[in-house]
Amino acid sequence: MATLPEPLPQNPLPLLDQWLTDALATSRLPNSNAFALATVGSSEKPSVRMVLCKELSLTPGYLVFYTDYGSPKAEDIAYQPRVAAVFNWTEQRRQARLEGIAVKSPEEESDQYFATRDAESRIGAWASQQSRPLASREALLEEFKRVAERYHADAPESIPRPPDWGGYRLWIEAVELWVSGEARLHDRARWERQLSVAAESAFSASPWQVTRLQP
Repeated sequence: MATLPEPLPQNPLPLLDQWLTDALATSRLPNSNAFALATVGSSEKPSVRMVLCKELSLTPGYLVFYTDYGSPKAEDIAYQPRVAAVFNWTEQRRQARLEGIAVKSPEEESDQYFATRDAESRIGAWASQQSRPLASREALLEEFKRVAERYHADAPESIPRPPDWGGYRLWIEAVELWVSGEARLHDRARWERQLSVAAESAFSASPWQVTRLQP
């Protein structure tokens, strides 16, 4: 039975990165880079949804996801940037809980990622106003067709990133790693550090502190 390393590493992010790599390489399920993102908005009610981790940057310590900046999750983050996240890799019997601060990615980073998307995904970002009321499915498909004709779907490089679509960096302040164990003696540890604003979209961080936890 796999367990956490002994002694525990001082920095949890390389281990988290290895777990993510393992899941992407071995899982029979799609979207092994998906995680649940929990936010709290002005209503003070928690909200959670699945998003995709598109990058895990180890040295500064953040992960990146993308969304519509007019979406409910974006509105929540604007109100309260402190968020929580969970990866659940059932096949590998592993789980990772994260806590941190979400800030918009630099525009050039969002542009670079958008340029890697296929034409249909780019068109979809323009055609959909995420989570807004929709008269009918047909209306959405008509809007998709209109955008495709406008930007010529056969030339994806001609489709720019919508100004209200882009990335977030979730700067990680706490990590809890969990491995399933026999007799429910699961293996758990928690790492914490303090973040301080260093620049726009960037933080400096204190050294990690780590503690093993009871199952």
